[in-house]
Amino acid sequence: MHNHQQQHQHLSIVDSLLMQMFGRPKGILGRLGGFILAHTKRDFTEWVIHLLEVQPDDKVLEVGFGPGVGIEILAAAVSTGYVAGVDYSKEMVEQARARNAKAIETGLVQLEYGSVEKLPFADDTFDKVLAINSMQVWPDVMVGLREIWRVMKGGGKIALGFTPHSGQSRTGLTEMLTTAGFTEAHLVETDQGFCALATK
Repeated sequence: MHNHQQQHQHLSIVDSLLMQMFGRPKGILGRLGGFILAHTKRDFTEWVIHLLEVQPDDKVLEVGFGPGVGIEILAAAVSTGYVAGVDYSKEMVEQARARNAKAIETGLVQLEYGSVEKLPFADDTFDKVLAINSMQVWPDVMVGLREIWRVMKGGGKIALGFTPHSGQSRTGLTEMLTTAGFTEAHLVETDQGFCALATK
């Protein structure tokens, strides 16, 4: 009986930790959250990157890269291109930089601490942009989307991916993209989640 009680207590602690880990990750919980996210999200991340049809010479930006798994996959997909990332968690920037240290050394990858509302990049820089389980925590979605639109090249593609634990609703996503200036906005779904795609 004692053991069962302990287990139950443990579960409620885990629930309260999840929010701290996956909200805006900090400290040891952020690190732990990063490792868990790194493993659960890889398949879904690969699917979103596949939908973007990343080419070897593409310049790609990931907004809210977390532990840097997507960055790792992208770095393997582009050989003559370039991969950039922005995340507002210093903990995640450190973790992702460690994970992608070699690619950063060679200049293939650049990871910055910062916000989607003020991207540290010039206009018309990127061919592809992705954000996975990120948009639902942006302070202002429209400002973020317009800023992404600004740093994208004409004809570039954006992908916003969400797994069920993101809490993001499918409703109104394509309309938001259209309002921000994108065209051909549409949703693609998989058993692991869904993705909104659009073109500049």
